[in-house]
Amino acid sequence: MARQERGQRTRHCILMAAAELFDERGYDSASTTDILARAGLTRGALYHHFPSKEAIALALLDAHVEALQVEDQPVKLQSVIDLTLRFAQRLQRDPVLRASVRLSVEQSSFSSPRVGYEQSMEVILGLLRQAETQGETLPGIDMNEAASFIVGAYTGIQTMAQAYSNRADLLSRVSSLWQFLLPGLATPGLVGRLRTTPPSAA
Repeated sequence: MARQERGQRTRHCILMAAAELFDERGYDSASTTDILARAGLTRGALYHHFPSKEAIALALLDAHVEALQVEDQPVKLQSVIDLTLRFAQRLQRDPVLRASVRLSVEQSSFSSPRVGYEQSMEVILGLLRQAETQGETLPGIDMNEAASFIVGAYTGIQTMAQAYSNRADLLSRVSSLWQFLLPGLATPGLVGRLRTTPPSAA
């Protein structure tokens, strides 16, 4: 058991070191030598867990999927809003998720499978369809188009927040996004009842 725990700690250490470097420098500018130096490990330890830098990057993409956990709420549009706010909060503090997002959006030698985009759209589309069934959305909306737009707009906003404030203002930008978006998505009676700030600030 002790050996297994050491192995898990080593793997986690490699992922954290790589995540910090990918987030700071990008995939192409972070070498396995840099990752080993940051982690304080030998090359043998790294290759025991990951055969290549690309394999580390693929493992980091799993963080994007893990961050898409949905809190079950009766109002499904609120679930969508809270999902984006919680994702923003985690982006502000979690280097693994930040690295995952950068790997998804950055043009580099790493051929990202774009898992984050696909999973995000799948989760949001499911919630939008539930909202539609419950009468929360305006009639005639193409939910596939709406999900794609939300993910695209969110991607742009978080990229701007990274450029301008290192994501310090990301939550306020996400809140503004929903304030502009909701009148074209939610039924008039529901718009004023939806919270666009994090639950902890409500």
